[in-house]
Amino acid sequence: MTAPEFWDEQDKAQHVISEMNHLKTYVNNFSNLEQQHDNLEVSYELVKEENDQELLEELIEELQSLRNQLNDFELQILLSEPYDANNAILELHPGAGGTESQDWGSMLLRMYQRWAEKKNFQVETLNYLAGDEAGIKSVTLLIKGHNAYGYLKAEKGVHRLVRISPFDSSGRRHTSFVSCEVTPEMTDDVDIEVKSEDLKIDTYRASGAGGQHVNTTDSAVRITHVPTNTIVTCQNERSQIKNREAAMKMLKSKLYQLEIEKQQQELAEIRGEQMEIGWGSQIRSYVFHPYSMVKDHRTNVEIGNTQAVMDGEIDPFIDAYLRQQVN
Repeated sequence: MTAPEFWDEQDKAQHVISEMNHLKTYVNNFSNLEQQHDNLEVSYELVKEENDQELLEELIEELQSLRNQLNDFELQILLSEPYDANNAILELHPGAGGTESQDWGSMLLRMYQRWAEKKNFQVETLNYLAGDEAGIKSVTLLIKGHNAYGYLKAEKGVHRLVRISPFDSSGRRHTSFVSCEVTPEMTDDVDIEVKSEDLKIDTYRASGAGGQHVNTTDSAVRITHVPTNTIVTCQNERSQIKNREAAMKMLKSKLYQLEIEKQQQELAEIRGEQMEIGWGSQIRSYVFHPYSMVKDHRTNVEIGNTQAVMDGEIDPFIDAYLRQQVN
């Protein structure tokens, strides 16, 4: 940063500054944990000398707080894979089931928005297709924040809901599925080759809110990568050029994810592992009836407070999954 030419390229300079700030945060957090540990040792000695019940209760409370902070810090350190620190692109696609599945999609959308708020992450809606009666047909979010992809990669997979349907006049129980895709947002310095002759680019009129300009011009962009049949759409920006730039970033992110999955598949074949693919391989079940329970099938973590989960309290699932991957 002290180099004379450091500010010659603003984007790269900002990237370096951002990386430095994150590293400083790690160092400061560690120093704070170390200081709290030292303070607790002093408090422990005081409790032994005074034999004071009130001081003991304070010590236990402070110790639990330190445990929680240490757990969070350890998880941040574990997020060291390529692109873990990047922003995340999250897509939700309801399965078969019409309004019921589309409503489940909107519930998951709210859950991830609430989770992002609790993390102080920013959320941008890149693409939104409303359901015919309720819910969503699909949605794409850009979730901005340090380690956003590192955390949210734990959410990739199929989410299953079991409940009494509010759309069924007979009050029958329904099962719905929504697929969640998560990819890291690619920065400009990542080299992923995309040939122009492999692209099919369509423009169309943006739907939904956005004012007169959005609804009267073909500002929305859909890009199809023909060799892989990968499709991305973006209608968030008012300018077709900006939507195209955003769509290209999304496409590069998806192509990166496809390459990672291909490598994982090849490794699995070498090891003789069976890779489950499809709707039958849901990662998590959200049961509202006949009992209340959210269970992650990969880690067996269970939470009985379904309302808290739907309000964005999904960190226990993410934490358990990420630790499982390290172990």
